[in-house]
Amino acid sequence: MIASGTNALANSVVLVCRRKADTAEVITRAEFVRALKRELPPAIAELQAANIAPADMPQSAIGPGMGVFSRYKAVLESDDSPMSVKTALQLINRELDEYLGGIQGEFDADTRFAITWFEQNGTGKGDYGVADNLARARGISVESVKHAGIVESAAGKVRILARDELDEDWDPEGDRHLTVWECLQHLVRQHEKDGISHDTAVLRKKINIQAEAVKDLAYCLYDISANKRKDAKEATAYNALIADWTELTRAAAAIHDTRGDRQIRLDI
Repeated sequence: MIASGTNALANSVVLVCRRKADTAEVITRAEFVRALKRELPPAIAELQAANIAPADMPQSAIGPGMGVFSRYKAVLESDDSPMSVKTALQLINRELDEYLGGIQGEFDADTRFAITWFEQNGTGKGDYGVADNLARARGISVESVKHAGIVESAAGKVRILARDELDEDWDPEGDRHLTVWECLQHLVRQHEKDGISHDTAVLRKKINIQAEAVKDLAYCLYDISANKRKDAKEATAYNALIADWTELTRAAAAIHDTRGDRQIRLDI
């Protein structure tokens, strides 16, 4: 065993080789990019539906992306030279980034504000004027984001609340200003505290209507934390939640009543 007694990563790589069709075409770089834009998003969506961990997504996206690249006899650059595999991988990664960035447009305005503010400032303070402009561009106000329980605004500064500052008595079923951001951060906090516990499953059940958006946001914030802010601790929190998503969803589905302090029945 080569890795015995050492610090090593356990990886499994399966290679499937297929003969390239005799009718394979030669295409341009622009045509290759168009093919990626057409075929990669649904492939990535399928990977997300399978709850592929965010940390594994760049590697997982290589398969369908290179499937497009290898379909052709050659992909030609503007100078008619054949595109390298390295360049193809760079274009695949760029399309993955664009896909994850495009998800943001589907969130509520308060969450979209929070994503941009988090990317720029993390949980640190930023100028109110900048926050005001950012909020107005999304058709809301800083006060709206504050009312949603996402930020603190005081003395000309705005900052996103850290998870340990969130209201412990928060209940999504009674929140009249519910946001995807809140749902995710409260779920991450509970998951960090207890893992796949009864309380975590109850919370997952309560946010069920927002579940897919919450998962999409976790992918988005992982990408920001890991690749843009270089915040490994924050990235790990989102990655861990997605890694447990299937089991957590199963546990939530077994809960039949989340009201008040009544005993909650589970299917065993």
